[in-house]
Amino acid sequence: MFGKRCDGRLVHEIEPFQRIMPYIMKTRTDSMNMFEENITCESMDSYIEEKKQEGLELGYLHIMIAALVRLIALRPQLNRFVVRGKIYTRTKIWVSFVVHQSLRGDGAGTTIKLAFTGTESILQIAEAINEAILKETSQKTEENSTDKVARIIMGIPGPLIRIAVNTLMFMDRHNALPRAIMEASPFHTSFFITNLKSLGINHIYHHVYEFGTTGLFIAIGKEKRLPVSQGSHITVRKCMGFGLVTDERFCDGLYFARSLKMLKKFLRNPELLETPLEQKVEDVP
Repeated sequence: MFGKRCDGRLVHEIEPFQRIMPYIMKTRTDSMNMFEENITCESMDSYIEEKKQEGLELGYLHIMIAALVRLIALRPQLNRFVVRGKIYTRTKIWVSFVVHQSLRGDGAGTTIKLAFTGTESILQIAEAINEAILKETSQKTEENSTDKVARIIMGIPGPLIRIAVNTLMFMDRHNALPRAIMEASPFHTSFFITNLKSLGINHIYHHVYEFGTTGLFIAIGKEKRLPVSQGSHITVRKCMGFGLVTDERFCDGLYFARSLKMLKKFLRNPELLETPLEQKVEDVP
């Protein structure tokens, strides 16, 4: 309580205009910004094939997650969140995404949440993702912590579920949510990512949740062939589209725009992510 949270610390050195924004735009739905990008796939496809020859299974999801982890490590304002008008910065980089427990599209879905320091290489991140997916898609007997919390809540008699959820939301707003629930919650994360390519549909602008602290939501869509300008020529090339929804309150539009430019650089050159980062950039006090 009183401004202290187990998932982050208060940011004090904030420009006056930015400090007042959470009081003007009180919810994430008030402050949503939506971006759309299409990235040519040749470099990613070549990198994926190269790593396949080395025995490592990679896909667009792995590259996107690794690029975002590196981006947040270098652009720490992206790892902020807003609670009751105050701006916090996280102590770790948390990633949430959904997988199916069976590899069929109609299989039951479960959410995976992973923590990174930000110094990891793409190979280390891919290994962590693959291990987590294998654990969730294999015949398992134990629930992960996220599923366990959901099962406990949904085991409450119907009329009391709303009370239980509202109580958790109240505790979260007042910095009283237990660490175990916060670390299990997929909504308390640096970014949430969904891979709609696996469902064969285009990317969307996915809403950000009012519960939790997620301020970045990325939706990857299926590949499309689009006209791309190359100097004075227009060629049709395979592209990966993605939609990005952000909470504008914790950093300004210029910071987001420059960050998006860096993200595109990493996606077009995934080999840049192979070298571990010596030290991530820390947010201001």
